[in-house]
This record gives sequence, structure tokens and C-alpha cells, in this order.
Amino acid sequence: MKMILKPIVPFEPVSSDTIPEGPNWLAQVKWDGVRILTYYDGQEVRLFNRKLNERTGNYPELLDIKTYCEASSLILDGEIIALGPDGKPSFPEVMKRDGIRRMEKVAQAMKGVPITYMIFDILYVNGEWINRESLATRIAKMQEIVKSNSQVQLVTSHDEGEALFKAMEQHGMEGIVMKKKDSPYLIGEKMDHWCKVKNYRDIIAVVGGVTLKNDVVNALLLGLYDGEGRLWYIGHVGTGRLSHQDWRDITAKVKPLVTQDKPFVNKVEREREAVWVNPLLTVKVQFAEWTPARSLRQPSIQAFVEVPIRDCRFEMQAHC
Repeated sequence: MKMILKPIVPFEPVSSDTIPEGPNWLAQVKWDGVRILTYYDGQEVRLFNRKLNERTGNYPELLDIKTYCEASSLILDGEIIALGPDGKPSFPEVMKRDGIRRMEKVAQAMKGVPITYMIFDILYVNGEWINRESLATRIAKMQEIVKSNSQVQLVTSHDEGEALFKAMEQHGMEGIVMKKKDSPYLIGEKMDHWCKVKNYRDIIAVVGGVTLKNDVVNALLLGLYDGEGRLWYIGHVGTGRLSHQDWRDITAKVKPLVTQDKPFVNKVEREREAVWVNPLLTVKVQFAEWTPARSLRQPSIQAFVEVPIRDCRFEMQAHC
């Protein structure tokens, strides 16, 4: 029997350099995790990410929905997070769970990487769509329906965006999301009813080359596409939360992709050392700022991610 509910493309916030003010705005923590929507049609529970890729098998902790929800059917929206050694949400950590493709590995990963589902919205409940209701109404309904447990938490809302952002800065966390209290949830849209204000920047870039040390990759050469489909070099990155084994795994990933053809249209630092690869791998990178020459300052590898390479364009980086 097929699930009745079809996955939807979630509502996305726009990026903002300023924090909106006024009584119609509320602030929430921006969790550094993976966006996951939960679908329950009364028979089964399935999980999908914002790209509509299924993740049901990756998070078995969330499948017994009766332990945290009192509804005959629903769709929840939230972020799955995992904590790093410093006790803060860590994107590389949660990718250890989200990146699993052989489901027999999940049981072991559950022991090493516990997760928490931070739920911030409810779109459908007991057979009715409520996404056109105000955010304030949806939050009230969510608080009635969802009960927190060790794997599930409700995201709290705050009136003072500035104060919450300062707290995120002090704790080195990703940032905040500002939301209008009267805003509907517009499926598949991206509008300024929701604004994300980041404490640091990140992008998803294409790997167009590498450098090696003792036959092991020690840096990635990154690029973004322009509107004409040309790949521009934006910098190299050799730092991040990576172990020696991680670099060996990266080496194994890139070996089949090695090519004699330089994929970048512009000059590359360390070009004489570069080993070119077909641009098929994508990686999330945290960085301080863009230089005037359109390269990344202080980049740091977060994790490899599955994103279509043509989505890694200069004009799309505002939503990364």
C-alpha cells in the first residue's frame, strides 16, 4: 500500500544581513543540521529531505510516531541535528547519519551519532492542510500535537531577535531565522516572510581538482558555475574536521574522476601541483567572507553533500 501523502518542497527563508524588528516578528535558532519533513498518513511514517530524497531508513528513532505525536495523520517540518565534541550542533556529525546509503550501517551509527529532531512547523494534521493558517496558529497546533522526548524537541520562539543573535554569536552557532507571526507556509516558495541571519557563511561548491601529498589528497580546488555554465575557481581548502582516514576516503572518491582537462576557466592557485578531476563531487564549505577577486577567505570543509553540480552557481549562493 502506497503512502497517501506525497512529499512537498518546503518553504525556504531568504538570506538577510539585518534582523527585522517589530511585534509581528519572532526569532528562532537556526540549527546547523539537515532539513527533514516527516509524513504520517495513519499507516506509515516516511522522512524526506528538502530535495525530496527519502531518509526514512537513516533515522529509525523517529519512526514510532505515537511516542511523540498525537494525531491520525500529519506533516512536520524540522531540522535533524547531531552534536559535535564541543556540545554544539555539527553539520559534519549529522552527515555521518544522513550520508549513510547502506542501511545495515545505521544501527552502529545510531550508537556513535545520536540525533535530535528539532521540529518548528506543522503543515497538515488529522487529514487537513493548515499551511495557509498563520505561523502563530500552526505553532499553537504543533504544541498541542507534538510531545518532546529524548529524540524530539520543539523549537522555541523568541521576541527579541537581536538578543538571540548575540547569544548565537557568543556560542559560535550558525545564526537565527526571523519569521512573521502571520505568515502562511508557502509550499515550494522562498520569500521574505522568513529571513535567515547567519553568524558565519557557507556555500556548496564543486570539486574541480585536488593536490596530493604522499599520494593522498591534502586539499580540494573549488569552483562555482556562472550563468553560462563555466566553472570558476574560487579557492582551495585543506582544513576542516577531517581525520587521516577522511583524507584517504576522499582520495578514493576522486581517483576515478581524474582527468587531463582543466575544468576551470580562470587561473588556479597551485596550478602546477593540481590534479584535475571531473567536476562531479560537491562539498559544503564554511568561510569568513568573499575576497574582491571572488575567492573564499578562510574556507573550512564541512562535509561532502549530494547536490546537483549545476545548482552550485554564483547567483544561487544567497540561499546556501
